[in-house]
Amino acid sequence: MSSKKLSCGRDFFAVPNLAVALENGGKCGFDFVSIPLVHPRYKRDFIFADGSHVRDTISEPLTRNDLVLPSGEWMSLVVGKISPWLNVDSYDENIRTNSEKALFEELMLSMHLNIPVVLVPLLSKNCVNLARCLLSHCGLIKSNQAFWIHVPLTDPKSTLECSDCDSEDTWDWWNKLRTFCDNERRLSLALEIGCAVPSSIVLKRWLGEPVRALVISTDLFIMNRKGFPVLKRCHQELLCHFFKLEVQFILTGASRTENGLQSYYQYLDHLYMTRSVPDKMGAFAKGYNDYLQNPLQPLMDNLDSHTYEVFEKDPVKYEKYEKAISCFLKDRDSSELHEIVIMVVGAGRGPLVQAALKAASKTKMHVKIYAVEKNPGAVVTLRNRQKDEWGSVVTVISCDMRDWKPLVKADLLVSELLGSFGDNELSPECLDGAQRFLKGDGVSIPFQYSSYLAPLSAPKLYSSIEECRERDKKHFLAHYETPYVVRLWNAYVISPPQICFSFNHPKKGDAFK
Repeated sequence: MSSKKLSCGRDFFAVPNLAVALENGGKCGFDFVSIPLVHPRYKRDFIFADGSHVRDTISEPLTRNDLVLPSGEWMSLVVGKISPWLNVDSYDENIRTNSEKALFEELMLSMHLNIPVVLVPLLSKNCVNLARCLLSHCGLIKSNQAFWIHVPLTDPKSTLECSDCDSEDTWDWWNKLRTFCDNERRLSLALEIGCAVPSSIVLKRWLGEPVRALVISTDLFIMNRKGFPVLKRCHQELLCHFFKLEVQFILTGASRTENGLQSYYQYLDHLYMTRSVPDKMGAFAKGYNDYLQNPLQPLMDNLDSHTYEVFEKDPVKYEKYEKAISCFLKDRDSSELHEIVIMVVGAGRGPLVQAALKAASKTKMHVKIYAVEKNPGAVVTLRNRQKDEWGSVVTVISCDMRDWKPLVKADLLVSELLGSFGDNELSPECLDGAQRFLKGDGVSIPFQYSSYLAPLSAPKLYSSIEECRERDKKHFLAHYETPYVVRLWNAYVISPPQICFSFNHPKKGDAFK
């Protein structure tokens, strides 16, 4: 169970008194309000059909006085909504021109009020001019004001019983707008949940997009036996998928229960608080979600102690190594008089040495371990552990494995040189040079590994690469062709991974396949 409460806002069609609306929303548990920047019925004509301008002589105020709230509340408690009647992509030139001017007027007003987020409705795939207007405005502002593109999760026409109504994929609407806006990072999504629940494939694709909020109507709720609003099971499961993205909610519509809007918020917060939370490993790795990291180069660079510590916190890897070493030792004849020689190449601070010692203890086998490490800092740790913990059963070798000339041959060669893409930290090259350490029947752990590729869609990562490109004065394609280590989170893997290549150790003929 999580201790962090749900962030939820209350949507209003119109607000006669903004201060009162904020106060009432706060009493119900809401964190912010979503309001029209200008009254939704206030249509303005800037140009008549004959081309004459009419706005120049109007002295009426456009909307409420900004003094009704302190600037701090405008900046933290208000989400602005663009007027619903605007249609900047209309085929009618007058409607299009008037809508454009009204849109820029409202966007400039939101910037004056320092409103952090503006909701912009996207009603169809016909959005080329809307994209142009948004991109033009983003080029003018210097703030970090965000624009939540309000899109239905599924096409509303898909729920109509009409054979002539061809439903569309609303993701295509968003993708078209995002593409024409050149993947502007200030554009993200506010998805409106409807009656229809999308297929798992469609849902996974949305989960790879920059979804910041879910808009949910009170009409979706049903009343339980006690008269409290609840969601159908399918909608509960849908929301749980988006909880991992830490989205905010916007509740719209009128209350249909005597308990008021507070009961709707309490139910949503209950779903959020009772969601499954990550385990210790997931909590530790949370800071690395969708974070671009340059791959390590341990052969060229000496890793620092902190990096080793991060690796050693992997709760699974060293248990699997210990199990694999135990299986190898069990296969050996315990009646053999000679001790089993284990060479740990690239020993680091000794986690594999410790795993080998545990395996030997459990199988009651007599072993001799050589810990080979080129990093002089890590060698200090190894020698201290050899002195304080391991004793003479372990010999520390301060040397590059490719240069070491051992006096004995190994029964088992253990390493953890695999990079995130298998071979990208030169594991094949290093182990090929260390193969001479093995006896004729010697075994390597790992003995075989494969690299896989899969296409994915990850707008958040794409934007991060864009930022690197703008910051660093390199060739414009350099950052797009750089391999990164990423813990994928807000991403959509389009198809199953496919094998790329494999390596085997020790090499039997050609190691590369």
